[in-house]
Amino acid sequence: MTQWPPLRQVIGDFRLDARRKLGQHFLLDENLTAKIARQAGDLSNCNVIEVGPGPGGLTRALLGTKAARVVAVELDPRAADAIRALAALSCGRLELVEADALSTDLATLVAAPRQIVANLPYNVATPLLIGWLRQAAQWARLTLMFQLEVAERIAASPDTEAYGRLAVLAQWVCETEFLMRIPREAFTPPPKVISAVVGFVPRAIQPGAALFASMERLTAAAFGQRRKMLRGSLKSLGGEALLERAGIDAQRRAETLSVAEFEVLARLIDATSSEHV
Repeated sequence: MTQWPPLRQVIGDFRLDARRKLGQHFLLDENLTAKIARQAGDLSNCNVIEVGPGPGGLTRALLGTKAARVVAVELDPRAADAIRALAALSCGRLELVEADALSTDLATLVAAPRQIVANLPYNVATPLLIGWLRQAAQWARLTLMFQLEVAERIAASPDTEAYGRLAVLAQWVCETEFLMRIPREAFTPPPKVISAVVGFVPRAIQPGAALFASMERLTAAAFGQRRKMLRGSLKSLGGEALLERAGIDAQRRAETLSVAEFEVLARLIDATSSEHV
């Protein structure tokens, strides 16, 4: 078994003080990182991408699985140096990619089957997730850590306060599962919020890019004015005529619609857009 240097030593050696502007909070508890890696299921022969590895706590746990290969995507040059040192001890199973995950097509980095397992930087977690949902067919599974509020929004049911655009997009293309909470005290430095891990298993049938874009437009309009009746919030997309075609009461509000009802509306919008091309 590989003997890794202590994580606190790594933080000191590479001057890896966590930086707020990068949304950094390092998870050093090896029992917790191992538990998160287990939440990703059987990683045998799977290529795993980790975003924002920091000093490499979760990275080590992933290397402790049967994953064929781990690719760590890191923007911070200090953390990149730490991961580069870790890669030198990994017998070729760990690769560092120095890049901004927001502007990188991660699916091109490794062959299928591929997964993402990551403690996401809080400040970019939502845009990262939506980008990966657009290409959900590329992933066998996503196991991602968010601040608790975002995790609850992803897993929310209709007619609840947390239900919104993120829940509809995520649950439309994936089976989602709220997996575990992570206390503030587990991190260095402790964040102001509790964190949580959510699992995503992409559905067998995925929407095309145009239909996904229609769903994004629809949910942005519907939840952008969530206190309005749908006939008002969806006025720019067809309003009452659109809702009548879908068989949906125009006086309902966005948070009362199921994911299936949103899909009906998105398909009507997509069909109308196609007719005008």
